[in-house]
Amino acid sequence: MNGFARIVLRARWLVVAVWLAALVAGTFAASATPDRLSYDFSLPGQEGYETSVKLHEAYGTTYLPSAVPVLTTREGQTIEQHRADVKAVTDELRKIPGIRVIDYGTTGDRTFLTDDGRSTFAFVYGPPPRGFEDAIAPTVAQTVRTAAAQHGLESSITGYNQLSQGNEENEGPSVLVETLAGAGAALVVLIFVFASFLALVPMLIAAVSILTTFLIVLGLTTFTDVAFVVQFLISLIGLGVAIDYSLLVVTRWREERAHGATNDEAIVAAVKTAGHAVLASGVTVAISLVAIIVVPVPLLRSAGFGGLLIPVVSVAVVLTLLPALLKIAPRVDWPRIRTENHASRAWSVWAGGIVRFRWVAAGVALAALALAIAPVFGIQFGQASSASLASNGAAVDTLHKLRDGGVGTGVITPIKVLVDDGDPAAFVAAAEKVPGVRDAVAWPAGRGGVVDVEVIPDVETVDNTSVATVTAVRDAVRGLPGYDGVAGSGADVLDYDNAVYKRLPLVLALIAFVTFVLLVRTFRSLLLPLKAVVLNLVSVAAAFGVATWFWQEGHGSEAIFGINETGAMTFWLPVLIFSFLFGLSMDYEVFILARMREEYDRTGSTSTAVREGLGRTGRLVTAAALILFLAFAALASAPSTDIKVMATTLGIGILLDATLIRALLVPALMSLLGRWNWWLPASVAKVLRVEPSPLAPRRAGRPVLTGGDSDPEPAIAGTR
Repeated sequence: MNGFARIVLRARWLVVAVWLAALVAGTFAASATPDRLSYDFSLPGQEGYETSVKLHEAYGTTYLPSAVPVLTTREGQTIEQHRADVKAVTDELRKIPGIRVIDYGTTGDRTFLTDDGRSTFAFVYGPPPRGFEDAIAPTVAQTVRTAAAQHGLESSITGYNQLSQGNEENEGPSVLVETLAGAGAALVVLIFVFASFLALVPMLIAAVSILTTFLIVLGLTTFTDVAFVVQFLISLIGLGVAIDYSLLVVTRWREERAHGATNDEAIVAAVKTAGHAVLASGVTVAISLVAIIVVPVPLLRSAGFGGLLIPVVSVAVVLTLLPALLKIAPRVDWPRIRTENHASRAWSVWAGGIVRFRWVAAGVALAALALAIAPVFGIQFGQASSASLASNGAAVDTLHKLRDGGVGTGVITPIKVLVDDGDPAAFVAAAEKVPGVRDAVAWPAGRGGVVDVEVIPDVETVDNTSVATVTAVRDAVRGLPGYDGVAGSGADVLDYDNAVYKRLPLVLALIAFVTFVLLVRTFRSLLLPLKAVVLNLVSVAAAFGVATWFWQEGHGSEAIFGINETGAMTFWLPVLIFSFLFGLSMDYEVFILARMREEYDRTGSTSTAVREGLGRTGRLVTAAALILFLAFAALASAPSTDIKVMATTLGIGILLDATLIRALLVPALMSLLGRWNWWLPASVAKVLRVEPSPLAPRRAGRPVLTGGDSDPEPAIAGTR
């Protein structure tokens, strides 16, 4: 790293010019990228997806309702008296290109009537939507409104897509506004940390990193689909990661200068020490994204590749542009109200207290984490419930009208059964016998004679529990001649469970192993990497536990966000959240342990390493975690429930990790484990090509490290 740092200093103007060009180009790319992102979370090869493709080929429309219009007569009348009017309204809908409609007016099927006979609903299907908003839905709504008024009927619209838009008054800020809000909060934290104009440097580094990443992603969209969520990840996680990395390097540069080093010497030393930790941290974050890349979901895989660019670009900018800027303008560190001569007194006292009361500290942290983790065992995967999507508005009122009329919320997630060269009536009869099914109706045949049988469940099929109705319907009709598959929201949940979550443990094991090997080489220890991986998994489990309690079970979601319990975690979120949270949490572990390893190599004392390491990094990790938390808080202002869940889960995870894990449990466990923290057998060190830290034979029942370790701490937890 020394040679690399000196090369950067010699070529500083070229480095600045290259990144300035990337900044300018990235500014234009950031505005063009969102329009080229994809929203398709399909699973090729799975039954639900393949059936939906066949339905599209047969009818030319999506397998999910674009809208569920509801028509109501005046008081004292019934829909049966107005069947011709209902048909007139739906005939107007059929004039819209690419639309297909099934309704009471056309079929005369009482399936489409409420119990009181005053209202009827219809299923309207259009072309596959781009994004969360169905482009055809506004046209459908306007057509229904106009035609119904002409025929003396009241009208309204509901549907899962309509509910997903959130409350009518909840527009939400744009990604740009959210990013600026996060950046403003980050700047406040940096001003507190540096107390000088140096606070502006990490902000500049973040701007270059974010815009350069957008530039590369724009190029990726030319060759492949890239998930829409990447824009949020780049803007806000990119903001936090770039600032975190800059914070570590700049603080070490200040420290070296405070100790009398020249500016060049301070830059080289900062790159050699803090820069090495940044490199290790960036690689670890990248490895964690393997969880997304290897899952058989094309769009999540693209999110993994897009997200992979965040730490890679941030590391590149921090290790090149940041040293160049510190060389060109060292006087930006003015006024120097705060210096880095000594470790933080408060954090050193805190670390000393943990060393002294390590058993108490470990017990408190483990108890709090156990409490946070407990709800995770009840987590459900699927989609957000209708109640959590919106609490007011026309779509909510319409769904309530149907529910009160005995139709049930399952109307927004119908089950699609595809019949090819079979008897549709047999499928309708078999489906209607399944518990949890309200009714079923067959569409007119599509291209090739394929028939879509619409099965209406009593309740929406959106999570691990409610999809039992989908499984029961599938089992009931699978043996009938002509069965060709089941599609729908519930079928999507089953597809993800089969293709992603059943394989996820193997993926997590692979990530944990690769991360462990990398950290063994970084820390020259077997126990520290093992502890780091285990605690990271504990940290992620705690975050999901709190999210399950808060969102799925609704303990506080309505009070804070005005959103009822979701009932489930949207199926594409957990893998995405795990990957980024695992990597970001490991950032802090690397920051802290790298400094502790350095202090142990200098002093040979675990206690000193814990006190000095946490004293030097505690303030940085806390500030870094606060910056990321504030970025996620800005993201949580988005109107989409899914984005709110993602943002708050990541934010909660970062806070839990920085407090309970890194500031309490890590130093407590290191103090308990003593010299065993640093053990690396010669055989393992030879394979990894690093210096070993072998244990010498036991002396008086105590193993000691070779190399003159004078640490008075016990070598085995709890012994003196």
